[in-house]
Parts: sequence; structure tokens; C-alpha cells
Amino acid sequence: MINKFQKIISYIILVCVALFTSVVFIQMLINLARNYMPFEPGRYVLVLCLGLVFVLISGFILYKLKDDNKTMNLIILLALLAIFAVVAILWINFVPNTQLSDFGNFWNRAPDALKGGKIYAFDNDYFAKWAYQTGFLVYVMTVVKIFGYHVAAIQYLNVVYQVLILLLTYKLVIKIFDNIKMARLSVLLLMINLDWFALNTQADNQYIGSLLFLTTFYLILKDKYWSYALAGLALAVGCIVRPIGPVIIAGIVVFAIFYMWLNNNKFNWNAIWKVLIVLAIYFVVFGGAGLLIKSSGLNQYGLSNRDSEWKFVTGLDYTSKGVYDQNMVNKFDLRESRDKMSKKEHKVIHQNIKTINENHGWVNLFWHKLSLLWAERSTGIDFTGVEVNHSAKTVDIVRYAGYVGSILIIIFSWIGSLRILKIDYNKGIFLLLLPLMAFVIVQLLIEVQGRYRIEFIPVLAVLAGTGLYTIINWISTKWSGRHGRSV
Repeated sequence: MINKFQKIISYIILVCVALFTSVVFIQMLINLARNYMPFEPGRYVLVLCLGLVFVLISGFILYKLKDDNKTMNLIILLALLAIFAVVAILWINFVPNTQLSDFGNFWNRAPDALKGGKIYAFDNDYFAKWAYQTGFLVYVMTVVKIFGYHVAAIQYLNVVYQVLILLLTYKLVIKIFDNIKMARLSVLLLMINLDWFALNTQADNQYIGSLLFLTTFYLILKDKYWSYALAGLALAVGCIVRPIGPVIIAGIVVFAIFYMWLNNNKFNWNAIWKVLIVLAIYFVVFGGAGLLIKSSGLNQYGLSNRDSEWKFVTGLDYTSKGVYDQNMVNKFDLRESRDKMSKKEHKVIHQNIKTINENHGWVNLFWHKLSLLWAERSTGIDFTGVEVNHSAKTVDIVRYAGYVGSILIIIFSWIGSLRILKIDYNKGIFLLLLPLMAFVIVQLLIEVQGRYRIEFIPVLAVLAGTGLYTIINWISTKWSGRHGRSV
């Protein structure tokens, strides 16, 4: 009875993922038709076709290389990682070193913070209302302390994290599908996605956060008491530097209930202790870090979020479709106290909801937000300042080339999400999919930016590797069949 219930839950989750990838696939086609094909369609189609052909040829080669030799497998993996590292470093030298937006806020404040300077001037300042960002600021301060005030240190560390993310993606696919060729293809699709790796030039917390969250998943799947302890530590440090912990924790808890507690047609009571180990270490380490930041005098608010309303102020803004809007910001006096600001934010949120209801706009709002976050360009390239040292034509080509990487993952993750309904896999796939779907749902209500998907692109790459493997396996089978008949 338990197994039947678990199968039903699994099927529902997989169907939801398939619906999600199908909607994103449709939205991607609409975006291409509206924003690209009416303008120089020949060039855009050519670049997309070249990207598709490159992936199919490269994927076919990786598929054909034998996977029964450990040394050969290691060489192939190291070659892929080395190629990516070279390209990632070349990208760093292709764009300016200027730190923009929030990234500049971290980088520019670090030297003064190291000297004991205040990181906020009033209780509604950036690091006062979003004190949780202090965790990553401490990381940037540590890098500056060790390597000096050289942005290259941050950039090259980001490349290291990206390489390790590729490695973990490879390991997770093998853990879940026991398929080395599929793991190679997942790495291939992720490593060529410029939309994903473009922000390595910035003091961005998404790569180190993504690495730590993937490490958490991998350690949980190891299913050892020591690995659960390390998973709790990785989760805590990940949330300290990149505060999206609630969706990760929600995914882990739901996974624990349906796939650890319910196991082999019986209740596995030991699973409760394993999850409690993860959560206990997380809360101790995260809470301890907040207390240390308070006691150090760096931020009297620790790692708290004192302005959780703001994400809903922008996220439920029907006019801007849930993205950051300066017109909305201009409605507030940002130098007012947090108490006064909070009351005004609540009023705006209620007004936003009223506007949406009057326009019957919930579906329309959710549709646009889903498209902005998952189906269009990640806008990561926009945050590099590439337009400063390159022509408009070059920038357009680079941005579209980055988008092609996302398009390929969208296409193959859609195929993979359909294929996974019928193939064998380890239950660990749900440890990746549940946080992804939790993030998708949360982002329907709060502010969205295309770059926010960066942490979850590796999860989509796992699905995409499944889809690409399915296509190449089909091509290989057909080719072998025809070749066999012709002999």
C-alpha cells in the first residue's frame, strides 16, 4: 500500500515537472517568434541551428566513447572540465571588471568594512533591512583579506566553483541514473550555457551557493550518518552566502517524508533521525553565524530579513509584471525608518492584489513571470557590462549566443521530463526536482529576474542530459540498424 502511494506521489511530481518544462518550452518559442525572428531571422536561425548541430555532434562523440574504462571516463571528464575552465577564463577577459548593481555593493563595501567601517547608515539601508546579505559580504571580505583587493580573485574563485558544479552534476547523474554517458551529456549542455556561467565576472553569490546546495543533495544521497552531518553543514553555509534556504529545506523535508520515511513498503523510522541531523546542524550553524555577526559589530541584525515585504511589493506589481521597477521604488522614501517603510509596503501589497483582482490578472501575471525567469534570457550577460568595450552588434551576438545555450537546455529538459516518466531512475531525482518546483512556485509571488534561475540550471541540465541522451540513443540505434541492413 505504501509503495503504491509513493508511486502515485512520484507520478504527480513528474507530471508537474513535465507541465512546467512544456510551458517553458512554449514560452521560449513565443519569445523567439516575437523578439528575434522578426529582426534578422536568418542570422538568429543560423546561430540556433549551429548550436543545435554542435551539441548533437559533440554529444554523439561523447555517447560513442566507451564508458567501461574508469581511466578513460576520468580523462574525458577532466577534458570537459579543462575546456570549460579555459573558456570561462577567456570570458572574464572579454568583459569589463566593473562590478555592477548588487555585486558592486558587495565588492565596493568590503575594504571599508574590513577597516571597521559601518555597512549601513540607517535602519532601512541595504544591509540593515536585508541583513541576510551580510553572510556573502563576509565571504567577499575574507577573499579581500587573503588575496588583496583584486577582483580577479573573486572571478577565478567563481570559475573554480563552476568547475566543481559541473563535477557534481556529473556525479549526481551517475548516482541517480547510473549512466556515465548521460552524465557527460549533462555536463556538455551546462558548460556551453553562457547564460549560466556569464556572471563569473561579478561578486555573485549564486555559484558558491549553487555548489553548496548541490553538495548537500549529493551528501544526502550518500545515505550515511556522516554524510547527513556534512549535508547539514553544507546547507547552512550555502544559506549563509545565498539565502534561498527555505525552498531547499522544503524540498529536503518533502523528499524525506515521501522517499526516506516511506521506504520498501514500510516506515523507516531511522530516516527521521537522519533528517533531524541535517536540520539540527543547519539551524545551529546558521544561527551561530548570525550571532557571530551580531557580536562582531558588523551587523546588529545578524542574518535576518527585516524587509520580506519588499519582494512582494515588486513581485505582485501588475504593471511591471513582477520585476524590479524604479517607478515603484520612487513611491517610497528609502531613508524613512523601517517601521514606517514596512507599513507603506503592506499598503502597496494590498493595492497590488486589488489591482490584480480587478483585472482578473493572476494567470497573466504568473505567465509573464514564468517566462521572464525560465524561458527568456537569464540577463546574466547584461550584468557584466559587456556593452562598454564591444560594439552593439557584438553584444547582440553574444547575448543571443548565451540565450541559445538556454534554449538548448529548455528543449532537451522538456524532452527529458517526458522521457523520465518511462525510464528507470533512482529516487534521488526527486531530491533535485522538489526544490526546483518549490522555487518555481515561490517565484510566482515574489520579484523575479532571469538570473535568479542560475542555481537551478544544473538541475535542468540533469533533465536535459536525459533528453539529449534519448535523442542520440535513438539516432544511434536507427543508424546502426540501417548500417546493419546495408552490410
